[in-house]
Amino acid sequence: MAQITNIIWLSFRDYSHEWRMSGCFVLALSSVLAPMLILFGLKFGIVQSMIVELVENPINREIRPIGSGRYNDAWIDAYRNRQDVEFIIPKTRALAATIQLKSKTANRILSTELLATASGDPLLVGIEQVPQDYYQAILSQAAARKLKVNAGDEIDASLARQFQGKRERVHLPLQVINVADIAVTSRNVAFVNLDLLVASEQFKDGRAVPELGWEGNSDDSIERVYPSFRLYARSIYDVDKLVRDLESEGVRVKANVGEISTVQSIDQNLSIIFWIIACVGALGFTFSLGASLWANVDRKRKDLSVLRLVGFKSGRIVLFPVLQSLYTAILGWLLAVLIYLAFEYLINRFLAPRLNLDQVLSYLLIEHFLWALGLTVVIAMFAAILGGIRASNIEPSDGLRDI
Repeated sequence: MAQITNIIWLSFRDYSHEWRMSGCFVLALSSVLAPMLILFGLKFGIVQSMIVELVENPINREIRPIGSGRYNDAWIDAYRNRQDVEFIIPKTRALAATIQLKSKTANRILSTELLATASGDPLLVGIEQVPQDYYQAILSQAAARKLKVNAGDEIDASLARQFQGKRERVHLPLQVINVADIAVTSRNVAFVNLDLLVASEQFKDGRAVPELGWEGNSDDSIERVYPSFRLYARSIYDVDKLVRDLESEGVRVKANVGEISTVQSIDQNLSIIFWIIACVGALGFTFSLGASLWANVDRKRKDLSVLRLVGFKSGRIVLFPVLQSLYTAILGWLLAVLIYLAFEYLINRFLAPRLNLDQVLSYLLIEHFLWALGLTVVIAMFAAILGGIRASNIEPSDGLRDI
């Protein structure tokens, strides 16, 4: 144990004493590692920004059915229980999902689209309370602006139909519990509970809605089916599988599969390019550092042989170039990280605005720096094997011959 402690101390003293040569090793390593960090930072930053932009915009995770189908509650529940589905809710016919809204502060009656919503709706992220019954609604910005209402206001909702030769209209008070963000939709939309959407369809089809006192034909024997749905995948990487599963059931759908595939292809291609450059740089630095350590051991052959002469074993002598290689790896990594952080600031501060980009161009996580340190240490240790092999072959008598 004492020999190991002495070797660590002697290797550090020798490394710091020859600071010019040690500095050259550190600069050589950082000149290889820093460009790779910058390249990976650009690759990770750009691709990650594109992925985040895709993920944050729920439209990119939406799978839209084409045409009309027949989907019952069991089918909806089956997809709702899938791990790759974040949200699904039925839709009624477009003609039935329209309601007329009137407020006390506006002189117009606004024809508004009804969309069913529930807890976890990706379009209403940040809105904690969703409509719980027939009498609550969340309005889009466009609808709220035209009706001149805010959260907490009450509006009058009405539906009209032609039933048994007579034109009928029913009214329903709606409380605006919130207003959706302007980025959600530019259309006139009222997000309501599914029960109100179904009630609207029943009323327009001439069926009764006892819960609201709307008269009509009884529909007890009619199975509830929906012609469409709103479905959002949990991740952009789940979209393709969901599309394939739906199409295998005969459901024609539309999704942003092409855009998602483009981002994934960019990520894969940039990764291949990065690893090719990284491997070439690592291989070159390994041989360069290994050759330098080999030459350094030859240059200090006399000093190392004296250590053998005073009782140090070959295994301990091998630690001498290995430890010096470790010092180079840590200091070179630290310098490369500082260089990267300086360039990251310059790229994001000055280059991104010139390209009219709001996103971050270069970005790395803490774990990326730790991975870089680990790989650098492994490469340095591998390079030190060459010097270690040379050091292990030194005999105590080698130094005496030079005296």
